[in-house]
Amino acid sequence: MKHYLKKVMDQQDLTFEEMNEASRLMFEPETSPVQVAGFLSALKTKGESVGEIAGLVEVIRDKAIQLPIDFPGAMDNCGTGGDGSQSFNISTTSAFVMAGAGMTVAKHGNRSISSKTGSADVLEALGVKLTATKDEMAHLLSTHGIAFLFAQHVHPAMKQVMGIRKSLGVPTIFNLIGPLTNPVKLTTQMVGIYRRDLLEQMANTLHQLGRKRALVINGADYMDEASLAGENFCVLLDRGELMQFTIKPEEVGLMSASNDTIKGGDAEENARILRDVIEGKEGPHRDVVLLNAGLGLFANGKAQTVQEGVQLAKESIDSKKALAKLDGLVDFKYDQDVKGR
Repeated sequence: MKHYLKKVMDQQDLTFEEMNEASRLMFEPETSPVQVAGFLSALKTKGESVGEIAGLVEVIRDKAIQLPIDFPGAMDNCGTGGDGSQSFNISTTSAFVMAGAGMTVAKHGNRSISSKTGSADVLEALGVKLTATKDEMAHLLSTHGIAFLFAQHVHPAMKQVMGIRKSLGVPTIFNLIGPLTNPVKLTTQMVGIYRRDLLEQMANTLHQLGRKRALVINGADYMDEASLAGENFCVLLDRGELMQFTIKPEEVGLMSASNDTIKGGDAEENARILRDVIEGKEGPHRDVVLLNAGLGLFANGKAQTVQEGVQLAKESIDSKKALAKLDGLVDFKYDQDVKGR
């Protein structure tokens, strides 16, 4: 670890292979916590490269709970958090809408870190089991088209560095990689990021991690979601090629609205908002979900345009298919249903 620490302190980027080895050392109990803290701080000061981010992600995914089968075409729409917007759980709500539109959604998420309510908190309030086994998660993805992969549950190795991260008290590379560490082998993905300067870097990282198609977005007012408040900045990855574009809600038939109109609250309040949207209640909450789900369907390739994606999202809600995905996840009996296969 000393070798890699010195190289980073000298402002040199590590190769993918070097970061892979350094990351494995980070998770070894014999490695000094002081060295790990110094390494993370030096990376932050230097600025993390694509190879460094991808190298760490691969190690975390290798150490994660592995599902017994692959799911070709499965997608995730997790964001990095950290935007300070205090919005309700937009990406979690959008996941049910996308699943209702026919996509297989492996929704990866965690409890609240930078917001009032994380995806795990709101789903728990809705009655979703957070600690499904790998067989249960696989069964849900295969039969129901959506499953929740609780980050704390599927990444047990992260406990090794949690204390160090808390002691540092500042953002590190770990604050960038949450959406990238889904243990399901994804070919498509939508990632929201609060740092507009990292859009292309995140897209290139997704390419290095094997995504065929992906969308990275930074919303108006630097949200890690698409926003109704103005111009949203996007980078589309399509088979190795990057394309930048911006999009406003009016361009896809939605009303603009300030970010104050989509603020959430505690887990119970956000669970109510989520269910209201899925049940068809009109307003900014629905519109911002339509925009994000539409972008997700476009990122996946199920929709050829964002406008078509928004239309598919509307049909998913209005047909009650999105609601069926939510209720099916809540009502699933887990071990009983899996044993009954």
